[in-house]
Amino acid sequence: MQIVMDIPPELAHAIKLPEEEIPTRLKTELAIRLYRKKLLNFGKARQLAQMTYWEFYELIGKEDVNRNYDVNELEEDMATLEELFW
Repeated sequence: MQIVMDIPPELAHAIKLPEEEIPTRLKTELAIRLYRKKLLNFGKARQLAQMTYWEFYELIGKEDVNRNYDVNELEEDMATLEELFW
């Protein structure tokens, strides 16, 4: 499924950013908000923001968003470490 948002021109012009930055910034802001509300996990929010792991990690730090780190993510990280070092 693809979601397309229709933002009226008067609202788009009200956003205090250069026009070419608006689509990317809206995706980033939405990703941060959905992650903060625990509606998207880190990986999916990062994907929505179209950022690397470390770019998004740094961004949520700058935005003072707590990292939602659950048992599943810990297990995934442990499996990755085992693959890398054993």
